[in-house]
Amino acid sequence: MKRIGSLFLLVILSTGTYAQIKVAVSGVVKDHVSSVALPYVNVILKTGTDSTFVAGTVTTEDGRYTINGITPGNYVLETSYVGYAPHKQSLLVGKLSEFLDLGMLSIEPITTMLQEITVSGTKDEVAETLEKKTFSIADNINQSGGSLLQVMQNLPGVTISEEGTVKLRGSDKVAVLVDGKQTALTGFGNQRALDNIPASAIERIEVINNPSSKYDANGNAGIINIVYKKEVKEGFNGKVGFTGGLGALWEKRENYPTIRPQYSNTPKINPSVSVNYRKKKINLFLQADDLYTKTLNKNEFVDRFYDNGDIVRQQTKRNRTTNIVTAKGGFDWYVNNNNTLTVSGLFSSEKILDRGDEPFFNGDLSERQRLWQFLEDELKTTVTAMAAWQHKFKQPGRSLNVGVNYTFHREDEKYFFTNILPTYTGLDSFKLLSDEHVADFTVDYVQPLRYGRFETGLKFRNRFIPTNMQFIPGLNSPLDVSAGGWADYSEVIPAAYGNYVFENQRFEIEAGLRVEYVDIYYKVNPDHSTYKSDGYNYTQPFPNLRFAVKLDNNNTLSLFYNRRVDRPNEVDIRIFPKYDDAEIIKVGNPGLRPQFTNTVEVGYKTSWSDGYLYSSLYHKSMDATITRIASTVPGSDLIYNIFQNAGHSYTSGIEIILSQNVGKWAVFNLNLNGYQNIVEAFQVVNKYPQENTFAAERQEIFSGNMKLNGLFHLPRKYDVQFTSVYSAPDIVPQGKTYSRFYVDLGIKKSIQSGKGEVFLNASDIGNTLRIKKEVQGAGFHYVSKDYYETQVVRLGYTYKF
Repeated sequence: MKRIGSLFLLVILSTGTYAQIKVAVSGVVKDHVSSVALPYVNVILKTGTDSTFVAGTVTTEDGRYTINGITPGNYVLETSYVGYAPHKQSLLVGKLSEFLDLGMLSIEPITTMLQEITVSGTKDEVAETLEKKTFSIADNINQSGGSLLQVMQNLPGVTISEEGTVKLRGSDKVAVLVDGKQTALTGFGNQRALDNIPASAIERIEVINNPSSKYDANGNAGIINIVYKKEVKEGFNGKVGFTGGLGALWEKRENYPTIRPQYSNTPKINPSVSVNYRKKKINLFLQADDLYTKTLNKNEFVDRFYDNGDIVRQQTKRNRTTNIVTAKGGFDWYVNNNNTLTVSGLFSSEKILDRGDEPFFNGDLSERQRLWQFLEDELKTTVTAMAAWQHKFKQPGRSLNVGVNYTFHREDEKYFFTNILPTYTGLDSFKLLSDEHVADFTVDYVQPLRYGRFETGLKFRNRFIPTNMQFIPGLNSPLDVSAGGWADYSEVIPAAYGNYVFENQRFEIEAGLRVEYVDIYYKVNPDHSTYKSDGYNYTQPFPNLRFAVKLDNNNTLSLFYNRRVDRPNEVDIRIFPKYDDAEIIKVGNPGLRPQFTNTVEVGYKTSWSDGYLYSSLYHKSMDATITRIASTVPGSDLIYNIFQNAGHSYTSGIEIILSQNVGKWAVFNLNLNGYQNIVEAFQVVNKYPQENTFAAERQEIFSGNMKLNGLFHLPRKYDVQFTSVYSAPDIVPQGKTYSRFYVDLGIKKSIQSGKGEVFLNASDIGNTLRIKKEVQGAGFHYVSKDYYETQVVRLGYTYKF
């Protein structure tokens, strides 16, 4: 209880606007005696409490009717038709399905009045759907004009790891989708390059903690879906914007002597445009961004201590210049009322130049033992093509979707090193070329039911990644030339799923099963010094279940269960050592195997007129936990960080989201997440550069994070927002991370009759955010502190037309 109590003292800011679902209600009206469909029957919907008119329509020639745009709640459905008795029936419109099929409604050709039945149900004040929470980018003032990663760090339940990846509830095993699909832009396994996607290109972000079976099974922490901007309004419309900013306004920590200066007053420039044109059956859309930044990407100080008494102090300073051009466009062709064809493409070109300095000193900094300088010249190119056909049946909500997606991603990377020692200077380099080809074919079918829906589908993926590494050694080169060459990654995954959703006045049930067959093969050139070809395959079920009890109109209790997997990505098993750090070297592992996770969660939600409280207790059990393990080999001070399966780990925690409106002028959101993190004792064998064994004792810690967010609506159309974030110390399988804290602030003003908007924001206004980590190895330990750029001030303008 003491630990739980300490959690409530934490302060976290969470921003987000929950999307309100709208439901379409449909059915068929027939004669009760002859079963003949009746045209032109008046069908109206009234509120169940005071019989206020909500919406109405008339049936078509075949007796069908559809009423769109209905908010979840309790209603009465009424019919009237000359020669037939009026008909009334109570109707619960739930929040789990966007379409409800009421089936056949029979009306009597004689005067019979049905007694009205009053039914109680739940109206979701939080506007939260079964599986996801939706956050609008436009409502995140603090990070307007920044990257997608910077926006995500302000969302409830989301934190950023020391590696710069997104974490949900303490885990970075998050699957990131673009418009509901995996792409090379964000990664097909582990997440990729979120810091290089402009937030101005994105409409909204969906956070899914307990995904259903219709989603890929990858990602034990959950799913984050990024939805790009796209309009479907008639005529020509769009949005343009421009943001400028500066970062690294002052030094957090000065350099060690004899190296090049850190980047300071780094510029940020982001023009963007989004346009749409729709006329009759054709809808054309295009969105484009250019994000240019200079960044102090890394400024890490590491103190390494060896059992033999040696001490090495090093700094890794990386000045980065990045230019990312992104364009997404396509068209919708509404062939007829039942068929739509969508064709779209995405192009991204990301140019990165890293200028790095890495000096190595003795323990008292009196002698520089070595200076490792590097220039990284990298070009990442991504092209995605998609074609989708949707067939809508006469029954509203019943649909068949067929999609084909192809992604190409090229990683063209060159490193040039200058190795400066007291007696000589060596010039080394390497070149890496990796081409990723991914083809997906999907079929999805949705059948609406009277109290829910049934979904089913198939998916087939073929993925191939040939990679080539060329080491070019100089004088007395430290590069392991024998670890270069070629390697080919191949992946084949067919999958099938079924998902059933049911909802009545007291219960909600979602139950699904996804079955995946996975065949992975990694072919390694036979000349590699350590690794050989490897792979694995499996056929596994991935069930999901949600059962909810509606205690009353404002209180719901839910139970979740799902099973998910984290498959190693190609970069996790890549056999080539990476030398952007000359003495703490990262290497992949072809023997890495998938991590399977079982999750159980109990959630409780209560709502009131001007706020809500959502709390949950969760437990995750991970088998074959994937992590990096640091080790040395006899006679060398070099440390090798190698991916391994570290055995069993567990996370048990509590999450609380509290939202409160204060009149019409302010909204406060508090997000608390505390969890017990346990890593069981394990032993692994590292094969590179020579075989060695590492063993670790059981670790345990109570950790968590907190966010407090305030949004104020001031006179003259000013909005002000602040976000404060605290992350408590945590453990990793070989060490621990330390606490972090920062505050963001932003202000925006609506101008030009609401068409224009000006904003000013600042991230980490106190310049307090830094990453500290401690790693304990066999015969050594080290402590790292990264003072990378976190404080950025931006000024921007957007205009809608």
